[in-house]
Amino acid sequence: MTTFSASDIPSMAGRTVVVTGANSGIGRAAARLLAARGARVVLAVRTVDKGRDAADAMTGDVEVRRLDLADLASIRSFAEDLTEPVDVLVNNAGVMFPPLTRTADGFELQFGTNHLGHFALTNLLLPRLRGRIVTVSSNGHKTGAIDFEDLNWERKPYRATAAYAQSKLANLLFTSELQRLLTRAGSPVTATAAHPGLAATNLLKTDPRRRVRHLVEQAVVRFLAQSDEDGALPTLYAAVAEVPGDSYAGPGGFLEGRGAPELVGRSARARDAEVARRLWEASETLTGVAFPRLPPPGA
Repeated sequence: MTTFSASDIPSMAGRTVVVTGANSGIGRAAARLLAARGARVVLAVRTVDKGRDAADAMTGDVEVRRLDLADLASIRSFAEDLTEPVDVLVNNAGVMFPPLTRTADGFELQFGTNHLGHFALTNLLLPRLRGRIVTVSSNGHKTGAIDFEDLNWERKPYRATAAYAQSKLANLLFTSELQRLLTRAGSPVTATAAHPGLAATNLLKTDPRRRVRHLVEQAVVRFLAQSDEDGALPTLYAAVAEVPGDSYAGPGGFLEGRGAPELVGRSARARDAEVARRLWEASETLTGVAFPRLPPPGA
């Protein structure tokens, strides 16, 4: 077990970090800690005013830019406007258990935001990335399955928990295939993943039809969960520690719910290389974004 804490984050001076969903929860905590260590941090957020409120509470060089991961046009615009090199990309933003909702491009919201949005963003930024890509998954991936016949819940009855699990499994399969492609291309960039354990965040959306259940769930989470800062530590560990490509970091405590981060295991489905390749191909088709031609190492 590691003893990694916020004090173990090295100096990030001279490095640029992009954090999606950085206006609240573990994304906000990770961004704040990285900025405090000298990084130039770009808060990539859907609601700019909320991003500015978050930035105002941080020290260091922090910039807010709009990014809606549920809209491919917004993702392309963000990637086109961010012309500088990026040292670390943290794919943190996500939604959890909403009623059936479609993105601007017609994708089921959780799959479209949690996976496809980050898939498109990462590939569009890859020519300017020079360090590490961290994608935030969840222990919920262990119940997930990739339904290639109906990835976007257009035919089968919608189940929000199953859709969430599929999206989080997709995050890990994406990381594995991304690392394979980076290695094949001779890129120095490393792809890793992390999960926060049980962290008290704003991820859960209130469904008006189940408000009482939602309030009970939130109360239980707040009682059992660790803080946002502690929940961000696996992400930070995956971002700055000496770990191999395709690593998966999570809390080292009981049931990976809390505790200092360490490398953790994943489900058998998350280790299926053939499914990872099929998902990558399907994601390219759905988003119209492919793995780019990268500059030669050292260029």
